[in-house]
Amino acid sequence: MPVLAADYPLLDVFWTMLIFAIWVAWFMVLFRVIGDVFRRDDIGGGSKVLWMFFVIFAPFLGVFIYLISQGKEMNARSMHDLEAQQHAFDEHVKAVASNGGPADEIAKAKGLLDSGAISQVEFDTIKGRAIAGAA
Repeated sequence: MPVLAADYPLLDVFWTMLIFAIWVAWFMVLFRVIGDVFRRDDIGGGSKVLWMFFVIFAPFLGVFIYLISQGKEMNARSMHDLEAQQHAFDEHVKAVASNGGPADEIAKAKGLLDSGAISQVEFDTIKGRAIAGAA
């Protein structure tokens, strides 16, 4: 029984790993292009169908032409989506984060006092609770 390593030299292993890495990178680029085509809102359905037809039936040519012609816009769309997600996350964190502490409670109560919604006695009570809660 021959040993597998004797029939498959080290350079062949490296070559296989390189080919596999290029194959994985190709699929990453292919799916990124397909995802970008579907997420675009500046073109209609017909244009999307044509791009997909081109990418599916002439994959290398279609992907390379798409990357050459739409590369900068593709990056801009990705950055815009990333900024929108970051903004949404920041807003969510602000919404669920604790209030600003005693100073914020007192400022809100002062606004209510100035608008006439609460009396001076109620303001003093809120202020006392805020200060006591901070200690």
